[in-house]
Amino acid sequence: MEALLSQFSFLSDQALHDKNFDPSTIEDLMKFFEIEAYNSWASMEADLEKEVQEAEMSMKDAEDYLDSVMESAMEEFKWFEHELDTTAKAELESLVRAAENAKKMGKSMETAATIAAKKYMEAALHSATTSMKSAWKGLSTSKTASKVHPS
Repeated sequence: MEALLSQFSFLSDQALHDKNFDPSTIEDLMKFFEIEAYNSWASMEADLEKEVQEAEMSMKDAEDYLDSVMESAMEEFKWFEHELDTTAKAELESLVRAAENAKKMGKSMETAATIAAKKYMEAALHSATTSMKSAWKGLSTSKTASKVHPS
């Protein structure tokens, strides 16, 4: 391109100083400028196309890596979820067993308390009956004694 600019400067100077200068020479030079510009544009377009292809390859590599990382993360999440479910089920089963044992113990304690209450009531009833019999005996003895010994 520099050579064409140099040639253009030379022809411009010649056109100014030489009255017999042929303008078609500059037109021929302008065609060379056009060809050079087209070649430059084609070269830039080829370079750009190459860069686009490289960018697309890089993007594909990045997408593949992202897919790999996401797949790995999902596998890890599924494993974590499975472990969490297993732990939760075991804990739930443990709590259910503890609740069932507490329920059985509560029923046993209720039964024991019912039996103890019945025994207490029987003992209280027996004590009251004995007290009443003793009181009746005392009253009977007092009446008999008052008949024998007047006061």
